[in-house]
Amino acid sequence: MWARLARFENEPQNIDGAIERIRRLAASDEFPPELAGARVLMLVDRRSGSMLGLTLFESEEAMARGDAAMNAGPGNAGRRSAVEFYEVAIEVTL
Repeated sequence: MWARLARFENEPQNIDGAIERIRRLAASDEFPPELAGARVLMLVDRRSGSMLGLTLFESEEAMARGDAAMNAGPGNAGRRSAVEFYEVAIEVTL
């Protein structure tokens, strides 16, 4: 499994709007087809306005396709400050 971690900066008062935009997008089935099967988590720090978008992919190739699609998108979470890529070495459900 592979993970794409995108960091976003926002104003604290804009966090709820960013969350709502992403929820509407997810409910509308308008995500790019390159993201099919991906799992998305959005972590927020309401005090600072920071957000982390963690997208999990089954393969490195799927992550590369998903990254390209997300880079071409409108940026619904705010101002992106960094993108990092990781291999998921351990996944445990406790």
